[in-house]
Order: sequence, then C-alpha cells, then structure tokens
Amino acid sequence: MDEITSSPAPDGSRPAGPAPTRDRSSRRAALWATLVAVPVTAAVAGFTFASLAPTEPVATPSPSASTGRTQSVAPVEMPVPHLAERPATVCRALVSQLPPSVRDLNQRPVTAGAEQNAAYGDPALTVACGVPPLTVCPSPAPGASTEQPADGCIPATGDVWRVNGVCWYTAQESDGAVLTAVDREVPVRVGLPKAYEQPLQWIAQISDAIVATVPSAKSAPSGCSS
Repeated sequence: MDEITSSPAPDGSRPAGPAPTRDRSSRRAALWATLVAVPVTAAVAGFTFASLAPTEPVATPSPSASTGRTQSVAPVEMPVPHLAERPATVCRALVSQLPPSVRDLNQRPVTAGAEQNAAYGDPALTVACGVPPLTVCPSPAPGASTEQPADGCIPATGDVWRVNGVCWYTAQESDGAVLTAVDREVPVRVGLPKAYEQPLQWIAQISDAIVATVPSAKSAPSGCSS
C-alpha cells in the first residue's frame, strides 16, 4: 500500500494544514467549557451544602418575668358581721366569682369571713359583702348645714358612678376611698388605700362578679338610672 506524505515547501518548512486550526478551536472550546463549569460547579456545591446543613430553629421570645407588685401574703384582718341566710348565700356566690387578681394585685387570705370578705395586694384592697345599705339622705331643714351628711346615707347632691353595670357611691376618708355598690340587693363595699389612685379604675372586675351574682335592688339612687 502506498503511503501518502506531504511534500516540504520550497523553503524547507512543512505546509500549513487544517490541523492547527482544529487544535486552536478545540482549546478555545475547552477553555469556555471550563469557565462555564467552574461557577456552575460552585453553585451546585453551595446549594448541596446548604441543603445538608442543619436548619437553625426559629427563635421564639421567651416569656418575660412577672412585673407585679411585691406584696405580703399575710391574712388581712377584716370585720365579719353576722348575715341573715339570704345575704349570706348571695355573698358566698359573689366571693366564689371574684377574680384571683385585681389588675396587678393578687388575692390574699383574710383572717375570718372568707365566705363574705376578700382582699388583694399590699396595702390591701378589701371587698366586703353584706355591709349596711346606704340610702339617700333626707333633705335638710331650711338653714341647716349640708356639709356633713348623716352616717349611712348618700347626699342628695352626691355623685354616683356606673362601672360595668354597677352603681357605686364614692366617699373619701382619711386613709383612702370607700366605694359602695348602691343598686344591689346586698350591698358590697370596696376599700381602696391612698396608694391606689383613680378608685374607679380598680373596680371593673369586681363589678363583673357583682353583676353575675348579686341581684339588683328594687330601688336605687336617682343617679343610678342612667
């Protein structure tokens, strides 16, 4: 078989053939393939690492510590008047429905009468069920002083306030405020020390318990009708 060989050029060099062109094209294609493959490989590796990495748990806020008032847990001394059967039954129902706390004041034990008395916080906010009822004071005689009403009555000009469906009369005393529910079959009295400002802001939860357990009175001061 004859062997085909290329003849040298007149200057002694070999003639240029198509092979070098193919070599350059191949090298250029290989270079582009490498340039494209490197970032793709890096991206795939990064995605794979992220997929295999453990998922970090979502942080949830931990409950904050209570910021309630520091208070004594000693029993609060309260009077225990004798109650007839009907008021005693109503008062037991009321006490059973009182909240465990009034705003940020936790309930405290009482020395006696737990079936008709309750106390909260330190100094103690007190709740007494079955207290003597308040009535509207009689009109004073002409020329008589109206500055000091008789004990156990509401001045004709005295303000009453409705809080969550209960009508309260507020009296200021030397050591704080006394609020009495005056539109209920069995009167309820709340004593608030001076440390607790704006007395009406403290009785909403107590009013709710009264509405649920203490029937309305047949009559009430005129200011309670609104």
